[in-house]
Amino acid sequence: MIATLFGTVRALKLDQAVIDVNGVGYLIHITAQTSSKLSVGRDYQVFTSLAVREDSMTLYAFTENDERELFELVQTVSGIGPKVALAITAAMSIEDLASAVNTKDEAAIAAVQGIGKKGAQRLILELSGKLDFSHPAALASGFSWRDQLIDALTGLGFSRKQAEQAINEIAANRDAKALQDLSVNSPSELLKLALAHANTQKGLGK
Repeated sequence: MIATLFGTVRALKLDQAVIDVNGVGYLIHITAQTSSKLSVGRDYQVFTSLAVREDSMTLYAFTENDERELFELVQTVSGIGPKVALAITAAMSIEDLASAVNTKDEAAIAAVQGIGKKGAQRLILELSGKLDFSHPAALASGFSWRDQLIDALTGLGFSRKQAEQAINEIAANRDAKALQDLSVNSPSELLKLALAHANTQKGLGK
């Protein structure tokens, strides 16, 4: 997966840009806010997310990692694809989304183009309880490391119940910021911790 790009902006529109990385031009899809932060001829690092479909590969890019995390987070909700996720990222910050989900503010989410009332209700339902509202700036990363560890552990043969229990034990003994830092700076160590806890769950009922 392409996680970041660093290069020179060669072309720029409100919703797209071309960034030249060592002679290769990457077409990136962006929000109007991201476009306003870029200038043709200047070098930038952007955080990217690659959407792969049967007939296409589309690269989305953001100037802030939090925006990329939010973009990927909302796509875990059923029915929300990259186009709507980009609209949410353009309209709401991580803190805005946290507040709306926490207070069940359907109107704030439904106001985003392409979501509507039913989509807002589904987003609130599926993200409720999965976000750490006391640490809004780390919402997406906090959700991501849990999700990635569950995938890793179940891929290694543990049941989902065992994986979730191991992750809950890790979270109970460390604060959210420490876990976020570990997931960014030393993901292999975080996986080792999860494996150590998960191994104690072997033999338990699913």
